Amino acid sequence: MSMIKCCFEPLEMPEFLDSFVKKCTEGCCCGCCSALRPRYKRLVDNIFPANPEDGLVKSNMEKLTFYSLRSPEKLDRIGEYLYQRASKDIYRKRYKFVEIAMEAMDLLLMACHAQILNLFVESFLRMVQKLLEDTNPTLQIMATNSFVRFANIEEDTPSYHRRYDFFISKFSSMCYGNNDDVELRDSIRMAGIKGLQGVIRKTVSDDLVANIWEKQHMEKIVPSLLFNMQSGPSKSTDTETTPSTPPLLAEAVLRELVSRASFGHIKSVLKPLLTHLDQHKLWVPNRFAIDTFRIVMISIQPQYSYTVVETLMSHLDQNLTSSPKTRTSLAVVLSKIIAIAAGESVGPSALDIINNLLMHLKTSVSTQHESASEETQYQEALINALGEFANHHPDYQKIEIMLFIMNTVPDPSNKSRGDQLLQNILLKSLLKVGTQYRTVSFEKAFPLSFLQPLLKMARAGSIPIRIIVMQIFQQLLDRHQNQHLLNVISVNNYPTLTIEQASRSDILFTHKYGSNILQAIIESMSQENHLEVLKSSYNTIALVIVEMACGETVQEFLLFILGLQQVAVTEVELSPKHRCNLHSIAISLLILLARCTAIGTLVEYAEKLIEARREEASYLLPPLMDNDKSAPSTLNTNLPHLLIDKLAAAECLQQAGLESNRVQTGTLYALNQTDISAHRHSWVDTHSTVRNSVVDSSYNEIESVSSSPGVQKRSLASEYNFESMKRVLAEPTEATKREAREKQMQIGRAFRETAFEDLVRRTEPKHDVIQNKLNEIFTALSAERQISCGIQAGSLLGANGGLNGPLIDGGKQLGGVGGGQRPIYENNFPELFFY
Repeated sequence: MSMIKCCFEPLEMPEFLDSFVKKCTEGCCCGCCSALRPRYKRLVDNIFPANPEDGLVKSNMEKLTFYSLRSPEKLDRIGEYLYQRASKDIYRKRYKFVEIAMEAMDLLLMACHAQILNLFVESFLRMVQKLLEDTNPTLQIMATNSFVRFANIEEDTPSYHRRYDFFISKFSSMCYGNNDDVELRDSIRMAGIKGLQGVIRKTVSDDLVANIWEKQHMEKIVPSLLFNMQSGPSKSTDTETTPSTPPLLAEAVLRELVSRASFGHIKSVLKPLLTHLDQHKLWVPNRFAIDTFRIVMISIQPQYSYTVVETLMSHLDQNLTSSPKTRTSLAVVLSKIIAIAAGESVGPSALDIINNLLMHLKTSVSTQHESASEETQYQEALINALGEFANHHPDYQKIEIMLFIMNTVPDPSNKSRGDQLLQNILLKSLLKVGTQYRTVSFEKAFPLSFLQPLLKMARAGSIPIRIIVMQIFQQLLDRHQNQHLLNVISVNNYPTLTIEQASRSDILFTHKYGSNILQAIIESMSQENHLEVLKSSYNTIALVIVEMACGETVQEFLLFILGLQQVAVTEVELSPKHRCNLHSIAISLLILLARCTAIGTLVEYAEKLIEARREEASYLLPPLMDNDKSAPSTLNTNLPHLLIDKLAAAECLQQAGLESNRVQTGTLYALNQTDISAHRHSWVDTHSTVRNSVVDSSYNEIESVSSSPGVQKRSLASEYNFESMKRVLAEPTEATKREAREKQMQIGRAFRETAFEDLVRRTEPKHDVIQNKLNEIFTALSAERQISCGIQAGSLLGANGGLNGPLIDGGKQLGGVGGGQRPIYENNFPELFFY
């Protein structure tokens, strides 16, 4: 029966007869039973040529494509049949037919519409998986290319059951290809990387498919990419548009993976990255680690960049027991990338990073007992990271960072070795941040909460700490890049020194805090004869003079210079060399002050002193003398005619038309004075000695309260609010105060010396004006009263029927109020009572 049916003409069989016909055709021996097979199978069979070398039959492939578009319900069967044929050909190792089947799959995939793609994709992925499972590299590469083309197709309908676990594992293993043929090995690795890229593109944008960010997937993808990146240079050239080597392609895929990561997924990429660097010991040297993290920081979404810094710092916490070299390399990597995250870190996140860095510094200091040099390198790397992080913040945040660091510095009274070492490290961190700050206003650069502990550290007993504090002052004071010029102590002129007129805010800052800064410097210079301390202190006070010296502040600087000289003369504990060095610094500051303020008489006086010292005592001039070097046999510093004379300096100011009373009567700077303003007169000369009147003395008291630096400092400390700052900023200027004093003196002198008649005459115009105004008011009131009285009288007459005696008399009495007698309020006071 089956043989008879095989000879019939081909008919279109119903679907339920398909299995029956299949059994019949399998037993057919004449070859004519193929006509009974379903049409889609016949169309699929027709695309395969008799000779596999001829390739795909294009005309029949077009028929199959047209049939699949007209009958999309047949797509899944077409794909299944192609998969079966390819499986048989793979088993029989007829790889040319396998390539034809895969090519047909690709063409059908590209021709299908997105709405019907799901009907075909399952068979397509099974086909790709079948080829990838084979050991033939050509089939693996071909399957990978087909998968990449599939990954670039956007599907409209989601797939709930599709999984890519096999493809992730297979593509990751291909990334480690180790074929002896270098060209074939690179091709396999490139195919594996492209396959991972296709999986990323296909899954990362579809929330309904398997989550590629899971730990088991990232632990395969990320190390595969890093393995290829470390196998060669990862820097691509500018002219290269598409990556042509495994390292370049791996870098591109890593960039794409990181750029697609959200906030919750970025750590899924970073953890396997850090694990790979740890296991392969790629931290030392750290070139590859730096390049990798730079790629991550550049590719990540900007708002998530600080997460990378936090993750790296957490990894640093976990490696506290590692070798100093490893921790140093980690810190260096952190310093290289932290600047990129700084722009997106504001508020708490910025201070949190700063706090973590400081905690690492403190931990390093507390555990530093051996390998001191390597531990120091680790600390320097952390400090550099701190500086790089602060450098990319605005100035107001740099001030907050410096204040935050200053509050973590141990008190200078703690003199243990650990505390001093921690003070040194934290102040170095503060200095690193200060070098990135650009000072505009000293009031903003030195807030009171920052200046007070800094001045306290300037009096510390440790020499390195005092030097660092002076360097911090220099960085924040130097607004015109004069620091490198003033490093050399000299009485010669600085030809390239940049000098700018002090602003009003600078003068106010000097009035408030200048005495405290100068006192801290003089105490630092007087502790020991250490050249670095003396040079750094000179540099600091020279910068203060260059930036703040003017006619209103010159007296205070002269008091400081005279006080420094007085310390050199009177302090018995100072060595002869130390005395000579202080004298040298004093004369150098005097000539610098005179040149900065352009006071010609003071310049001439200083130059005369310098010439006299050159002739008689050159050791009282720069350069400074070190304790280790030999000195002249006699160092006589008791030479009054070679010292700076206070009266002569005051006379120089008088000849220049400046006030000099403070230089003559003010208290010089000395040692062991914690509150200078309590021992020194106000900056403003109040002339209290020449004022005898009550008005002058009361004004003097008010003026001293408003202008004394000490009083202002206490008020700011006790009431640091908006109203107190408003009062400070609303203080009158020196010119206004001077005019008020002159006017007050003129008024007092006038009332003391002018005759009484002249005073009366001066007040008469004001009295006449007031009297005339009062007369007008009273006249108007009297007129209104007369009118009202007349109306009342008229009404009374009308009521009685005429004029009778009593009423007429009453009318006269009423009329007499306005005309007969003069009201008492119209009488002027006699001249005896005038004032």
